[in-house]
Amino acid sequence: VQLQASGGGLVQAGGSLRLSCAASGSIFSINDMAWYHRGPGKQRELVAVASSGGVTQYADSVKGRFTISRDNAKNTVYLQMNSLKPEDTAVYYCNARVSGSRYGAWAEYWGQGTLVTVSS
Repeated sequence: VQLQASGGGLVQAGGSLRLSCAASGSIFSINDMAWYHRGPGKQRELVAVASSGGVTQYADSVKGRFTISRDNAKNTVYLQMNSLKPEDTAVYYCNARVSGSRYGAWAEYWGQGTLVTVSS
């Protein structure tokens, strides 16, 4: 299973970006899909998570500004980021819990990371 993230870049404060992450490979079912970020000199932190049923959760720092969504038919998760702040600058990683068969074990996979830079 591979996760391919895209959509990062350089944006001015107050601007918007949309990240995408597509899962491919031997996939029977995907449970939670999530976005994490790692800022300069910081540990990786959860930004947002979406369950297969559409339940979402957000870090307090992004509530009201970021929206996570997923297209289950495309095995893809998105992160719409609005009102970006310089402190949102980080490498953003997608994450998914995947089962390869009906009775197979769940495994966690990570995308390669995409850099988001917000200038002041």
